[in-house]
Amino acid sequence: MIQISNIKLPPEHTEEDLYRQIRNHGVRFRPENVTIIKKSLDARKKQNLHYLYTVQVKDGTVTAHKKNADIREVPEQPYEFPVPGTEKLKFRPVVIGAGPAGLFAALWLAKRGYAPILIERGAPVEERAMDVQTFWNSGRLNPESNVQFGEGGAGTFSDGKLNTQVKDVSGRIRMVLQTFADAGADPSIRYWYKPHIGTDVLRAVVSNIRSQIFSFGGEILFHTCMRELVIRDGQVRGVILEKNGTRETLEAEQVILAIGHSARDTFQMLQKQQVPMSAKAFAVGVRAEHPQEMIQQAQYGDWPDGLLPVADYKVTGRGVNGRGVYSFCMCPGGQVVNASSEEGLLAVNGMSNHARDGRNANSALIVAVNPSDYPGEGPLAGIAFQRELERRAFLSGEGRIPVQLFGDFKENRRSAAYRGVLPDHCGGDSFANLRAVLPEEVSQSLILGMEQFGGRIPGFDRPDVIFSGVESRTSSPVRIERDEHYESPVCGLFPCGEGAGYAGGITSAAVDGIKIAEEIMRRFRSWT
Repeated sequence: MIQISNIKLPPEHTEEDLYRQIRNHGVRFRPENVTIIKKSLDARKKQNLHYLYTVQVKDGTVTAHKKNADIREVPEQPYEFPVPGTEKLKFRPVVIGAGPAGLFAALWLAKRGYAPILIERGAPVEERAMDVQTFWNSGRLNPESNVQFGEGGAGTFSDGKLNTQVKDVSGRIRMVLQTFADAGADPSIRYWYKPHIGTDVLRAVVSNIRSQIFSFGGEILFHTCMRELVIRDGQVRGVILEKNGTRETLEAEQVILAIGHSARDTFQMLQKQQVPMSAKAFAVGVRAEHPQEMIQQAQYGDWPDGLLPVADYKVTGRGVNGRGVYSFCMCPGGQVVNASSEEGLLAVNGMSNHARDGRNANSALIVAVNPSDYPGEGPLAGIAFQRELERRAFLSGEGRIPVQLFGDFKENRRSAAYRGVLPDHCGGDSFANLRAVLPEEVSQSLILGMEQFGGRIPGFDRPDVIFSGVESRTSSPVRIERDEHYESPVCGLFPCGEGAGYAGGITSAAVDGIKIAEEIMRRFRSWT
């Protein structure tokens, strides 16, 4: 396999231009044997924007004689499932939670004949989407089916970003991306440097993955909440489930705990049952909205509309006492959404459709917090901290998304009217003073960060930027202990994904689910 890196092409290039560049590198090939491995946009110099490609050529021939550092031979490295173990399963593996970690754990187990049972407290994604829309339209919250709970997990109502910092030579990331593409996502996610699906497409993708789990012999129980683990002699022996007020015990000795970062009642149950876990650092802040046109101009200059992808950004800085201040889950052409999951509490998130064609760009602007900031001790202190901020947000916005212009945020006063930037929200909003919601050190750090970011992106710190709060569900404030084989000190219990504190986004959570499925495969032979 021949790999060619650093192929530069202008924004208006064609497929034939790519082939021509491959030939210019001295490689003879057939077009059907060319695979794009990576594609990114280099926008550092606005007068010289260009795409960078890395491609692999199967059965190609290098005809050039001079040395070229951009051309090398690479081995084919297809993903391989582990060799099954020899131990017999007493019961079918159980997966708790149908977010990306749980879905991929269940899918991988189902593909190899392990017949997993996937437990999801919320609704199938089609029903869940209706529940969420009802909440945004009326304010009537379904505590078990909302932006946080339900098939697909919290990422379903987001931008559907798939980029990750995870380094994985095993090919798991490639398989995750291929699985999403096979389920209906844009095929370009397999090689685009910053892949995303979009919430509108992601819902159909999740539904198709569900169908795959069924087709391979898996089972999914919706509207079913795990209320308790059955633990005897340090070994998990089953789970107590509740559906429609009725409880039953499901026997199991391998339980994958992919509960997501917002299953606060489940964390409380785990603490009561003495499952080892600890508080961890995360970040809190606000959603900031800018005109997407402004971000386009700042990032690309005067290039014609439609020729380049919708512009995004990533900014980092330092706040009070050296705290990290940074953007997170940036949604080009997106909406700010009410992402609440508990009555009397309010949290926000960002969401984009595949086209990213909304008038605003929004991003979380967040400040690092750690256990020393939490008003209490113990593994659930971070959850108590989140809840207090969300309670303040709910009260300040009178049950609606509290919003404030950045200029007023700096002056510590409630806003009275929008100016140049108009909101794009899912769920009602209300002017408030977010300084009364956030800890003062977080607020001052946000002000410092905005001023720093304005020096890099013109207009970023303009006074009419809209802040919405509170952004509190950036990651899990809890880490559930596990060893190098992904197993809790409670034997047979496998904490997994973002909720357990081992992932940060859709792709890394999916990869974590695959790793644990592989571990079960190595120990046991298949169920069927």
